[in-house]
Amino acid sequence: MAEPSSDKGSNPNYGVLTEEGIERLKKRIGIFQKEPTQPHNYEVSWDGSRHFAAGHGDDNPLFCDPEYGKKTRWGGLIAPPLFFWTMGQPVDPKNTPEEKALLKGDPLIGLGAYQAIMDYEWWRPLSLGDRLWVRRTILGVDVKEKSAFSGRSVHETRGYIYHTHAGEPHAIRRGMWVRAERHKSAEKKKEYELPKPYTQEQLDAIDACYEAETHRGAETRYWEDVKVGEQLPTIVRGPVRTSDIIVWHLGWGMQLTPPGAFRLSYKIRKKVPGMYTPNSLNVPDTVQRLHWEMEWANKLGIPIPYDYGGLREAFMTNIITNWMGDDGWLWKLSCQHRRFVYTGDTNWVKAWVTDKKQVDGRNEVHLEVRIENQWGTTVSPGNAVVLLPSRDKPRVDLPQPSHRGVEDLVRYEVEQLAKRK
Repeated sequence: MAEPSSDKGSNPNYGVLTEEGIERLKKRIGIFQKEPTQPHNYEVSWDGSRHFAAGHGDDNPLFCDPEYGKKTRWGGLIAPPLFFWTMGQPVDPKNTPEEKALLKGDPLIGLGAYQAIMDYEWWRPLSLGDRLWVRRTILGVDVKEKSAFSGRSVHETRGYIYHTHAGEPHAIRRGMWVRAERHKSAEKKKEYELPKPYTQEQLDAIDACYEAETHRGAETRYWEDVKVGEQLPTIVRGPVRTSDIIVWHLGWGMQLTPPGAFRLSYKIRKKVPGMYTPNSLNVPDTVQRLHWEMEWANKLGIPIPYDYGGLREAFMTNIITNWMGDDGWLWKLSCQHRRFVYTGDTNWVKAWVTDKKQVDGRNEVHLEVRIENQWGTTVSPGNAVVLLPSRDKPRVDLPQPSHRGVEDLVRYEVEQLAKRK
């Protein structure tokens, strides 16, 4: 997923990776930044939850039917794991004047921002009426001298902590974006694997997989019954169409472009003109349109419009929640996005049990998860940890964050990332 950049203006370093920009970015590590836009959803609603689930092809009644939810341990509808993407009221971080000056503008202005890795950890469910607040910061900055995609680049890791008004942590999202000069990525476009027309046999195989998909639901999956090496039932999502991207946005929101059309879009453009560039009719339009407009994607070095990393991550949660049932808990998910998934590509989502262990009273099941395209190429590998009930402990205890306080949690995350380098 590529992010828009700010206005070029008269900045001579626009689109150029400079040492000054890198050092300035590093100084932002651990400093809270206010989210620039309002959330798509201020609170969890029945409609919001089912629209989000529908956007990635999930009709699990736990996420879509409040009456069904009343019969589960949760006592009502809960939102899909990644629903918090749509939430999070901005929190004013009360930065010092020095911090405000440091946070002004983008140190790597004009560079592409391509989502490469995303890690999640969930500590509590989202029920109807719940609201969330979000705080974000940079957790780490790492320079890579060589990249197969774009040459020299910066790996920028950002942390987003979602919590209740009382400060109770709900989840953390850790994302690594590759910041690279766009013209360098454009030089690589001939290496891409592009979709081709489907045979009827291929389409029949996709439909058969759709037909076979089921939810574990109320039938409890116990930890004792899980075997290392067993494969989860494969699910398919595709071929990806532009209309699918539209439906995904209905539930997910716009995310990168502030919400609003026509006059509201004009007001946003006045504040952030660089978020809009002229289309073929010379009409300013969001730079985010590379996900649905061929011409703009081509100008950025991408041969065909492509999907969002967040959509693939939703597919990964989908295969897991189908399998674990209503009584399980998806605790952790980590994935990488190694190749583009273009309009016309198909996502075959697969998963295997790699380990099971009991740790501090938790019944953990470790999974390998991956998405392959129609060519059998792995586009997004990942792994996850699920907590399951056991026959002697039929109710899963929700996991706890490393620290309850948001500030302490961020300090811990920065330290942990530094140790892994």
